[in-house]
Parts: sequence; structure tokens; C-alpha cells
Amino acid sequence: MTGLAQAVVLVPNLPDEGVLGPENRSSIDPNVDYERFSGRVSDKDDDSRIFKVQVENNNTKFFRAGDQVLFKLNLKEGKEFCKGFVRSVEDFHFTIFVESLAPCYSSTEYFRRGTVLNFYSKNLSQRVFEASKYREQLILRKEDFLKQLNGINHFLWTFDQQKVKTASDYDEQINRLQREKRKALDDMISLKQERLVLQNELMRKLNELDESLSFYRVERQELMTDRWNSDHDLGIPVGQRPQEIKPQ
Repeated sequence: MTGLAQAVVLVPNLPDEGVLGPENRSSIDPNVDYERFSGRVSDKDDDSRIFKVQVENNNTKFFRAGDQVLFKLNLKEGKEFCKGFVRSVEDFHFTIFVESLAPCYSSTEYFRRGTVLNFYSKNLSQRVFEASKYREQLILRKEDFLKQLNGINHFLWTFDQQKVKTASDYDEQINRLQREKRKALDDMISLKQERLVLQNELMRKLNELDESLSFYRVERQELMTDRWNSDHDLGIPVGQRPQEIKPQ
């Protein structure tokens, strides 16, 4: 009987998709060189001057038309860099125009689709840096909007309670004003009664003062002759009063 031997190969438990690097919260990782990346030529024109490049890292979406890229073929590291310029950008793809393949590829060989290129671009590093800073501003704006939205949501969720509380506060103020109104009216009525009593008392005292002033008035003494006595000294006969009744 032949024995069967089985070997167990220990391999790390890696995810089926994605990258193996640590999560950087979509910000710049100082340990990553964003100037260098690789891509595969997915399509090209007949003259091998325009290439459509597919990438696995979509940071190339930050390219702008006219940005310069340098590249070498993956298996020809001894060659110099070829120069290209970005023409258009899509998700996980970008198109470049190549001046010449002579520095990095032999003119006698056919350039095949699917060729892997190693890119170097300072423009991409700058674009990634700008995008990261702009994203930080967007995060701050989002946090501000979320804060405002939370305040609005809290108001809407507690609207009924706040409505009842507001109505209760105003009812309390209305009741307080009504109490103050009743008290003010009662005080005015009491003040009116006091003023009526004071009015009568003042009028009585004024009448008494008028009588006293009239009694204590001193008469004038300018007359030199007593008119009543002068009337009897004129020598004119004056009848007696009452006179006798004359017969008819």
C-alpha cells in the first residue's frame, strides 16, 4: 500500500480585490510616490502615436489635457524615457499622444496592445496634492453642512414639543399681563375714589375760605360825606313814608 503525503502551504489571507496598502482616508500618503505608476496599453492607433492606457489606480483621473508623462516599457528598463502628453481622461483610462517611441522602443519591433508601461509624471504628483487639499476643504464644508442639517433635523423632530412649549410660554406671559392689567385697573379705580374724596374735601375747604375772605374784607373809606344824611339837608320837602292814601 502506497502512502500519500499531503503538504499544507501557508499563505496569508489576502482580500480578493482592492489594494494591500493601509487605509489613508483618501488623503496623501507620505510613503507613496505618486509620480510613478504603471499602466497597460489597451488600444492604440496604427502609427503608434496615440495610446489609450488602462490603470488599476484611478489617481490618473486628476490628469488634465496637456500634462506631460514619461514612460518606459516594463521589460526595457535600460532604455530612456519616452515622452507623451495627456489628451483625455476617463475612469481608469487616459489617452496620451507620444512624440516618438525611439528613445524607449526599437523601431524594428511591433508595439503590441497589452504592453505594460512604467510612467513617471511630476504633473500627476502635483495634481494629487492639489486634489487632496481641495478634498480637505470639501470635508470641512461637508461637516459644516452636516452640522446645519443636524440642527434642522433636530428642530423638525422636536417641532411638536417646541410648539407646545412656545404656546405655553406665551400663555404664561398673557396670564401675567392680564393679572397686571386687572391690578392696574383696580389701582386706578381706587385712585379715582381717593381723588373724589379729596376733591370734595378741597371744594369744602375752598368754600370755607371764600366765606372767611368775604367776612374779613376791609371796606374802603374814600367817601367824605354821608350820602344818606345829605339827602335830608337839601331843603326839599320830603314826604313821610308811608304816605296817607288819598281819597278817590
